[in-house]
Amino acid sequence: MLEIAVESVKAACAAERGGAGRIELCADLEVGGVTPREETMKEVRAALRIPIFALIRPRGGDFIYSGEELDEMGNKIEEARNSRMDGVVLGVLTADGQVDVEQTKKLVDQGQPMPVTFHRAFDATNDLAKALEEVIATGAARILTSGGAPNAPHGIEQLRRLIELAGDRIVVVPGGGLHADNVEAVEKATAAQEFHSGLGSVLKYGSSDLDRFEMEARKLSQKLSSLPHNQGEPAQSKTQRS
Repeated sequence: MLEIAVESVKAACAAERGGAGRIELCADLEVGGVTPREETMKEVRAALRIPIFALIRPRGGDFIYSGEELDEMGNKIEEARNSRMDGVVLGVLTADGQVDVEQTKKLVDQGQPMPVTFHRAFDATNDLAKALEEVIATGAARILTSGGAPNAPHGIEQLRRLIELAGDRIVVVPGGGLHADNVEAVEKATAAQEFHSGLGSVLKYGSSDLDRFEMEARKLSQKLSSLPHNQGEPAQSKTQRS
């Protein structure tokens, strides 16, 4: 499964044509992404056949949110549901660098039956193994992570460890800096089953060069499709949901 992060209808269509199996729909990827407008969600849903996960993030910056911001996130989850999104992507931390299990669980519960991906706020925690258990306790279906490193290729060893620790309890999705030339090394080392890329390391976010965006998505998709399945590694199949 290849998930591509996009900001627009045109980019979403290009990603689908390029072989993406799922879209993460965002706005303003330059700041790490924030929640897209409800109108955009509806337009992308009408244009695509593949699953779409909407980012639920009220602002850039840290992941410690006020009560007002948490209420806004709840409202945006309802917008995502009304727009027929297939899932949502979010994350809430405490001031001391841990997963805010209570608040995240409330949002996960509010999102049901849409699956929730806990995004790369995970990489800002101070103990990834502990954070893994905390995210599992929230009921989230996935964790998007670079293994605490600046990008997934640099976090290979930690990603491998997280996937082993997760087993079939949650899907760990490597993301950050992935493209066709480096994804094979990550896949072989980790045996991950799902991968995430915004292609920002090969093409500037928001680029109008959609032909190249589609080409890079296709190269990444084809590279993943050509790789032999890792046997005897953590398969993480039980929690894979669209």
